[in-house]
Amino acid sequence: MSQAPAVYLDHASGQPLHPAAREVLEQATGRAYADPRRLHRPAREARLLLDNARAVVAECLGVRPDEVTFTPSGTHAVHLGVLGLLAGRARQGNLLLASSVEHSAVLHAGAWHAARSGRFETVPVDRHGRVSPAAVTAAVARHGEPAVVAVQAANHEVGVLQPVNEVAALVEVPVFVDACASAGRLPLPSGWAAAAASAHKWGGPAGVGVLLVRRSARWRNPFPGDERADERTIGFENVPGALAAAAALRASIEEHDRAPHKLAEVHTSLTSLLADAVESIPDTEVFLAPDGRLPHIVAFSCLYVDGEALVTELDRLGFAVASGSACTASSLEPSHVLTAMGALTHGNVRVSLGRDTLPAHVHRLAEVLPDVVERLRAETGVPR
Repeated sequence: MSQAPAVYLDHASGQPLHPAAREVLEQATGRAYADPRRLHRPAREARLLLDNARAVVAECLGVRPDEVTFTPSGTHAVHLGVLGLLAGRARQGNLLLASSVEHSAVLHAGAWHAARSGRFETVPVDRHGRVSPAAVTAAVARHGEPAVVAVQAANHEVGVLQPVNEVAALVEVPVFVDACASAGRLPLPSGWAAAAASAHKWGGPAGVGVLLVRRSARWRNPFPGDERADERTIGFENVPGALAAAAALRASIEEHDRAPHKLAEVHTSLTSLLADAVESIPDTEVFLAPDGRLPHIVAFSCLYVDGEALVTELDRLGFAVASGSACTASSLEPSHVLTAMGALTHGNVRVSLGRDTLPAHVHRLAEVLPDVVERLRAETGVPR
């Protein structure tokens, strides 16, 4: 039997390169090769192009150009943001407080900080994966005033939006926001001191992250640097990548805002349709917050089904979806996000839509999914 054509439904992990980014990348590769810190003409041209990319990203995200730094990845931006704020607050304290459903990059930064005589504690979430201001207040009462609080803009696995504005208004300490899952789709929340984003999440090239640090924030580079004048820049910037990332970000925001068929509205309808199909299958749990969620993500778990087997079978049928935690699917540990929610972790799948996803793709997945789950359960001896 021939392989079914692939329907890519893992856009939360990485978007295909946007046509606008591809065009800019091809043009910039031959021009932006010089070190933008040097003084000769090719370097000055590279610096001009880099400044242009920074200005576009700043405009799109609603920040100042001098608050934008390009990094080698979103993960690196997260590490610099979290640990840099902690370094800047070393005299005030060493406690990092983060929601229990943060991306693994934040959790690893917290563990790294704790291993170096710092303190790291997490705040519990509700059954939808949302942290509440009351839970933050309780955590502060239990552990003491933190030096930094980390709250993501939106969860990468179940799509729930976090109350960053409310938390920032509640605490009188710097707030770090991981905006990798939402940047390019939703405006940044307010109240943060540092934030991180990742270009491949909005159709930019992989290997380009964005670190945002407010001018008023007390931030210090937590890692060894080099001769660069800007302390937030470590190494040679990927100038063509930054330009392509900026082009893709601008195009993505325009696509999401375009009327009359806004992507958010289309995606909300399609993920709700898929959620209804999953809920018709016995012994399943759908993770779809009733309000305040990323419209393109729907996740669910199926009891008595191995997540890897479910993803593999769907891939055989032509559907590329994700399983488990977004960056730890290769591990044998259950999703830390679902565990924190107290949710079913067996047979976990995340479906995430993109700008090129057709309604027919989602309708077809909704049609085949019940049979796939039933067949996999039968293979393991689970009665119908």
